[in-house]
Parts: sequence; structure tokens; C-alpha cells
Amino acid sequence: MTINQPGNQGVNIRELALSVMLEVTEEKEYSHISIRNMLDKYQYMEKRDRAFLTRLCEGTLEQMIYLDYVINQFSNVRTQKMKPVIRNILRLGVYQLLFMDSVPDSAVCNEAVKLTGKKGLAPLKGFVNGVLRNIARKKEEVANPRIEGDFVLYLSVKYSMPEWMIEQWLETYDLDVVRRMLVAFLEQRPTTIRCNLMKTTPEELRERLRQEGVTAEEAPYLPYALYISGYDYLDALPSFREGLFQVQDVSSMLVGEIADPKKGDLCLDVCAAPGGKSLHLADKLNGSGRVVARDLNYYKVELIKENIERMGMKNVYTQRYDATSLDVEMEGQADIVLADLPCSGLGVMNKKKDVKYQITEDMIMELAALQRQILSCVYAYVKPGGTLIYSTCTISQEENEKNMRWFLKNYPFELVSLDEHLPQELRSAATGEGYMQLLPGTHECDGFFIAKMRRKAEEE
Repeated sequence: MTINQPGNQGVNIRELALSVMLEVTEEKEYSHISIRNMLDKYQYMEKRDRAFLTRLCEGTLEQMIYLDYVINQFSNVRTQKMKPVIRNILRLGVYQLLFMDSVPDSAVCNEAVKLTGKKGLAPLKGFVNGVLRNIARKKEEVANPRIEGDFVLYLSVKYSMPEWMIEQWLETYDLDVVRRMLVAFLEQRPTTIRCNLMKTTPEELRERLRQEGVTAEEAPYLPYALYISGYDYLDALPSFREGLFQVQDVSSMLVGEIADPKKGDLCLDVCAAPGGKSLHLADKLNGSGRVVARDLNYYKVELIKENIERMGMKNVYTQRYDATSLDVEMEGQADIVLADLPCSGLGVMNKKKDVKYQITEDMIMELAALQRQILSCVYAYVKPGGTLIYSTCTISQEENEKNMRWFLKNYPFELVSLDEHLPQELRSAATGEGYMQLLPGTHECDGFFIAKMRRKAEEE
């Protein structure tokens, strides 16, 4: 499948997919960034071609553990011993054979062989051809792990999830919950957006999107949350460029609901990029008060600025600042501090397909320590009686409830019930206490942790 464009040589979509795979698996680039950069570079691609490239890359990454398991049954060289280019050509090929029925098996094999030669590995064309054609002939004979044997291995291969993650979750959650998570991480979900209530209403936005050829449906839990599908890319939508909505998961929107800013409040978001939660607070303040959106990285601060300008918010201000350093001028000033901190991202693996391969157990412990370091700084910005929201987009106890308990033990804060801000179906004993762990498959949103804590008055 080749794209031809005046002034450009033909570009092979499978070659673009291979470039993405190598960037993600060998250079450790984030998959969503690599795919986005590729789509931006080849903006002239037709919608069908963009969809094919996206699905091929995301699907191959999503199923990579299973794909390697299959390849290893038909190859005398294990995938981890192969050259990276060959390993990823085979992964892309096997994904097409097993998961993309619209692509003829012969075309998959032929294109993979051509790509092998194009990458200067002509002596390995026979090897690639043999492995793929053998798998194509014997799809129904692939032997998966037996559930009666190594149960963790069975789950790992079936759902393409690292064994150590499954073992860790089974220590925390019961089997049914873990199974639902594993299924949910492989499901395709529509894009979730938050209506900019300062510019439009959910009903008006749905109609506008319909006129632009986009399918829009109500999302769960919040009246201003919508699911959208059927669009090519966001920048092509006038409604997006005009700032009528922000891409944001419902789990992230719940942070703003729970924070519940009041007219005139000073809100500080200490790790704000790309700015969705800061903009949500500004929307809820209806133009009053002030939201200070900070991030360490210059590029991320610029990204926040772009979203502020697009959404037309006048009460959001950006600052480049290191959340691990104390800002003495901000001590005791903020009514609300949002600490949505760097985390392992294990709650958003259906969007960021490579997270499960990048994160290690040691990294989780390092991130938990970083979160404590930041909390030890930013708590000081909350005025007595003010609110600290601690949140992450992960499902790791080390980063979530354990860090919350540690913080409450060491600093003058107390949990505040979340229930008045939540629909009935999200309320539980934990939300009554002041925190919630959202889980894919159990809840209709990303995996997310939110805790609401009030700073005690000095005399308490």
C-alpha cells in the first residue's frame, strides 16, 4: 500500500509503520507521540490510509507479547535474538495475518519480503517469507498456553500483558476485576471530550459536531462529557479549532468536579500539561479567580498555552516551574492545589499501547518516591482550610493509596468525602472517606486515582 503525492516519492504505509515500531521498541519513544508525528508529517494521507497506519501500529504494539509468542512457535530464532528490523517486520506481518481480515495473506507476506529487501536485509527475505507463510497456513494450529498450567503465563499471552504486572494486580484485586481490566485494555474506545461551557452547551456542541460529520454521544457520569468518533483528525474540525471542546477522559474531568472551585478562588496546578484540568477549573470558575498552570518542561508549557488560547480562557496563567522546588512566595496562598503527578500511566494502557513495555517494578518505586518528594513541597501552597487534590492515571497501590496514607500521616491534612460531587454509581465506602480508584472494565473510563484532602487550621 503506497501513498503517492505530487512532489513526493511514493511512501509505503507498512514502511512508515515499521519506522514507528522501531522508534517505540528500540528508541523508547512514546507510541502516541511517534504515531502523531508520522501522521503530521504525512498530512496528505487519505483518511483510510491514516486509519490503516494507526491501527497497524497501535494493534501491533497492543498485541506484541502474543505476537512474539506466536512467532516463536514458527521460527527457529526467538524474536529477542532477531535483528530489530526483522523482529518488527514479522510482528507487523503477523498482526495483519491474525487481526486484519481485510488484508489478503499473500499481500501481507509479499509486502513484508519487499520491505526486508528495501531495508538492506535481502539475505533474510527467505526467512521472513517462510515464517509468515507458515503462520498464514497454520493459523488455526497456534498453540496457546493452557489455563490449567501456568495461569499467569496464560493471562499474559492471552491479553498481551507482562507477567509481573498481572502478578502485582492479583495481589491487590480479585481475579474477576483483573480479567475485566485486561479485557478493557484491549478494547477500542471512542475519544472522550469535555464541552467548553463558557462557549457552548453539550446540546449545541453535539449538533455542531453532527454538521461536521462527527458522531457524538453522551459519555457516562458527567453531563458535559461526550464520546466522538468518525472524524479524521482533530485539527480539521472547526469546532475544535474554535475551542468548543477539549479532549479529556471522564476520569480526568472528575478531578475538576471533586476540586469544586468557588468564585474567585486561586487554583494552582503543579504538573499541568497538557492543561486539561487547569482549563476545566477555569471553566468552572466562569472567568473569575485565577488558575496557575505549571510544568517543568518548556515544550509542555507551550502546549498548555496553545490550549489556553484555543479554548479562549482569560483566567489561566502559565509558569515554567519545578514542582520539586519550594516556591516560598506561593506558601499558604492557594485555595486549591492540583497535584496530578508523574506516574507509571498503567491506567491508560488502552491509549498508550507501549506503557506496559516501558514501565518496570523499579520504575514504579522510583515514581512513588518522586510523588512523595513533590507532595512534600506543594502541600505548603494550600492555605488553611484549602484543598489538595492528589491524582494519578495509574492503578498501582504504591503510587496511589499507599502514598495518600503516607501523606496524611506526615502532613496536617484530612480526607474529605467525594460523594456530593459524584453520581450514585461511583459512590462507595472509599469515596465516602475521600478517595477513589477507578478501574478499566469496572468503570467506564480510564484507570485513575483521586484523593481530596483539606488542610487543617493551625489550631486543629
